[in-house]
Amino acid sequence: MSNDPQRRFSTPQQTQASLSIWGWGGLGVVLFLITFGPFAIFYLAFYIFCFIGGGFAVTLLYGKINSEKHLEKCEQSYLPPTQIGIPKTLDEMKLEMKPIKIDRRLTGSSFIDEPLQQVIQFALRDYIQYWYYTLSEDESFLLEIRQTLQNALVQFSTRSKEVDWQPYFTTRLVDDFATHLRVFRKAQDRLAEREDKQRDITEELVDSFFEAEVEMERKVCRDVVCTSHKDEEGFLRDLCELLLYLLLPPGDFHNKNMRYFLREVLARGVLLPLINQLSDPDYINQFVIWMIRDSSCNYEAFMNILKLTDKPAELEAVKDKVLEELQYLRSLDTAGDDINVIKNQINSLLFVKKVCETRIQRLQSGKEVDALKLAANFGKLCVIPLEHILVHNIALQFFMDFMQAAGAQAELFFWLTVEGYRVTAQQQLEAMQVWQKDGKKQPSTTKGLLKAAALGVYEQYLSDKASPRVQVDEASVIKLGEKLQKDDPTPEIFDEIQRKVYDMMLRDERYYPSFKQSPLYVRMLAELDMLKEPSYRGSDDGDGESFNGSPTGSINLSLDDLSNSCHDETMHLHAFISDTGVCNDHGKTYALYAITVFRRNQDGSEDCWKTYRRYSDFHDFHMRITEQFENLASILKLPGKKTFNNMDRDFLEKRKKDLNAYLQLLLNPEMVKACPTLIPYVYDFLENKAYSKGKGEFARKIDTFVNPLRSSMRNMSNAVKALPDSLAEGMTKVSDNMGRMSERLGQDIKQSIFKVPPLLPKSEIDPEHCRVSAQLDDNVDENIPLRVMLLLMDEVFDLKEKNQWLRRNIKNLLQQLIRATYGDTINRKIVDHVDYMTSPEQVADYVKKFRDSYWPNGILAETPPRRDKSIRMRTRVAAKTSLLGIMPDELKHIIGADTTRKGILRVFDMFQYQPMNRRLVYVFLEGFLETMFPQYKFPELFVKLHSRSPRIHRYSQKLKTSSLKR
Repeated sequence: MSNDPQRRFSTPQQTQASLSIWGWGGLGVVLFLITFGPFAIFYLAFYIFCFIGGGFAVTLLYGKINSEKHLEKCEQSYLPPTQIGIPKTLDEMKLEMKPIKIDRRLTGSSFIDEPLQQVIQFALRDYIQYWYYTLSEDESFLLEIRQTLQNALVQFSTRSKEVDWQPYFTTRLVDDFATHLRVFRKAQDRLAEREDKQRDITEELVDSFFEAEVEMERKVCRDVVCTSHKDEEGFLRDLCELLLYLLLPPGDFHNKNMRYFLREVLARGVLLPLINQLSDPDYINQFVIWMIRDSSCNYEAFMNILKLTDKPAELEAVKDKVLEELQYLRSLDTAGDDINVIKNQINSLLFVKKVCETRIQRLQSGKEVDALKLAANFGKLCVIPLEHILVHNIALQFFMDFMQAAGAQAELFFWLTVEGYRVTAQQQLEAMQVWQKDGKKQPSTTKGLLKAAALGVYEQYLSDKASPRVQVDEASVIKLGEKLQKDDPTPEIFDEIQRKVYDMMLRDERYYPSFKQSPLYVRMLAELDMLKEPSYRGSDDGDGESFNGSPTGSINLSLDDLSNSCHDETMHLHAFISDTGVCNDHGKTYALYAITVFRRNQDGSEDCWKTYRRYSDFHDFHMRITEQFENLASILKLPGKKTFNNMDRDFLEKRKKDLNAYLQLLLNPEMVKACPTLIPYVYDFLENKAYSKGKGEFARKIDTFVNPLRSSMRNMSNAVKALPDSLAEGMTKVSDNMGRMSERLGQDIKQSIFKVPPLLPKSEIDPEHCRVSAQLDDNVDENIPLRVMLLLMDEVFDLKEKNQWLRRNIKNLLQQLIRATYGDTINRKIVDHVDYMTSPEQVADYVKKFRDSYWPNGILAETPPRRDKSIRMRTRVAAKTSLLGIMPDELKHIIGADTTRKGILRVFDMFQYQPMNRRLVYVFLEGFLETMFPQYKFPELFVKLHSRSPRIHRYSQKLKTSSLKR
């Protein structure tokens, strides 16, 4: 404890000083708060903080500047100073503007260069400039790109001028398409044979398609490129890099940055989007409709498509559109004549709706929807007489197949061979008579050849050595043999036995009667377009719609309800066609003829009116009166039907003139006097009312199919007269010796009619596993384009697969006739058309269309949105209808209506699968490049590029295994 008193006690002076400090301090604080407010303390603290922080920042900044100066002095002391030449050179290069001269000539044709330069400018603007200017303002890169593109186009144009494009467009392109169609047909056949369809039918078909491609191409399969997006991009990159190597100067190609840049732009920016569009089924369907835009919509074809389709989505889309149209028509407030038009439209739409609903119900229920089987089981079948079957090539081939199956082909072959012999013999005898009249020397061998030919027919079919032998009574055969030995043969020498053979085929239950009950008869009716589908009410009363969508009427319409005044002989009629017009009803265009009719009554008064008739009304009327009055058939000649340009103004005027002549002959007083009972029919036809057809669609179809052949072609007569050497290989041309006959005419006629010579020598490879062009003879160069087109027709309609001798023979007759007469002309027109399509003016037009479609009004077109499914389905229906509607009736008469429909629908179905479309696009592209650069071995290159497909390896292993087994 301290004894210091100062430490223990504070003095009064110290206490007073302490109190004064606290007093004055507190007073200062109070005065400060009163003066500046209660928050002044916070401001004071903030000011102090700012003062300290500012001082710290100034200190750091000052230190940084001084340290940088110190480091710079240190660097100068250790590193040598830089030379002034490099910066000066860089500055001069920046100041120097090096102009790039671009020659705007590309193809040597000003027609093409101008639009092509615009395309280049638009492409650079919309695909490069829009992003390049965000990186740099230097335009030298853009000019270099433009120069590179132009160099490539110049090389491409120069190479194109050196190539003969006619073989590619007339042969290679058609062959590629036909081969693609053959592969698709084989895939369809394989899919139809499979019973265990576990996967989606589209996947199954695509797999079958590429399996068939491997068998066809053997070393190439494009399945990987067409089904894998990654592999497709790799293929296009390789292809574009190769093209750049061929088209670019070496300096540009070896610039890797430039090469990779152009490769990506071409592969992913140009080729891939183009291939995507060209392979899109909806785009192809729209293109088909656009191509056939000038053809009027065919109502009959539309109804056929609805009844044949197996896609419920298509029917639903059509039905929805019909309901929409019905709702619109029912909302219209009309009166007078317009209401009748609207009622007709509503009835038509209701019928289409009923067809769609019935078809959808059948498809969803899984019931039999095949039209042939439906008609065979429930429909009423038309009866075609045997005499009509034997004169119609389509009907004959089905009857021939049936007779072969029945083992009676000898009778039918004998009947046809006798027809050929008769016509040829008549021709030779007529030629002999002409020679005798002209005083020329008669060939001594003519009668001998005729006798040898007759003996050949006898030996082939009637003698004891014949195998098979025609079954007729022995007495007639013996009588014929004696006549052949004693007398000179005449054209009618076989008539008696031929008549007996005909009666046997007609009446024997094994032949024609059984043929009418066979499936072949139903197929024949389908080919003749006479197959009637059952009523939509499910009955078989025959009152429903026919197979082709046209209402059927009574075949024998009674005319008893006509006025008795019509029978008055004193009544006189005068009529003429005063005007012609074209009408459109339910999308079907037809010509309408206005007939002005004058009638003079008994009291001297005269009535006048107008009535309107179509050509089909004239046709129906003509059939009715020629059936009632057979002698009129040889007097009255109705103008023939025409398929092409039947709405042409010149043709309508000619038709009007011919129908006027027909009417005047019909109303001739001598005609009326000869056929007084004809007046009621004429009056009914000319009366001012809707004409009631009496024959119906089926009867008119029979008349259209049979009568022209019956009048112009007796069996094979017309074909033999027109081209006698086509039926007998041993007969020389008529111009040499008027068709000198072979000693074995009967055998040669049979072989030439019913045996098609092979186009290729026999080999171990199935012709069906080869390209279509493999059937061309390399030693024959003339008319190649036309011959390839005929081979394409074989693939489209599958003629050679059906084993139908007569149909194939008609095709051969057509080929021989075209080659002998118009082949050179048609071939030259094909070549001229290719020259026109590849002319500079047409190429310039293609470039302009490309420019205007991608850059309308100079602005890049927007990518159109994907269309709605219902619209795409209706587009499918419209495309099929357009394709079927443009098929001429003449083609149906030659190869059959059902075959024509199936061929057209097969081509349409082929384009509905995108992987297959991609394959076709790549085939066209490869063919184009092989033609463009024949010296660079592109075929071997494509084999290597497509060798990655596992299907090729499996096929190679399969071939090795099969060869080892042998």
